[in-house]
Amino acid sequence: METPLTVLLLGVVALLIALLARTPQQSHTAYRLGQIERRLQLVMDHLGVQDPNPVPVEVREHLARGDKIKAIAAYRKLTGADLRTAKAAVESFAGPR
Repeated sequence: METPLTVLLLGVVALLIALLARTPQQSHTAYRLGQIERRLQLVMDHLGVQDPNPVPVEVREHLARGDKIKAIAAYRKLTGADLRTAKAAVESFAGPR
């Protein structure tokens, strides 16, 4: 009885270590991507270039129905963004309320 519990505990510990080891790289990548997007937006603003449709169609449809959670899920699926990034993006699409 103790052997399966020990194996399970070791598996959980190994999984936690693997998740913690990836976090700094993901944070750095997210930071760099944010910097690149900000700089690209500055260049576009300087040149007067407008994105005619920055909101993905599926996300726009969910927002039109008032379903913010499904819009966030759709944004994550389409872009591969994490939850925090997707939530911020969808809230910026929805605008102030």
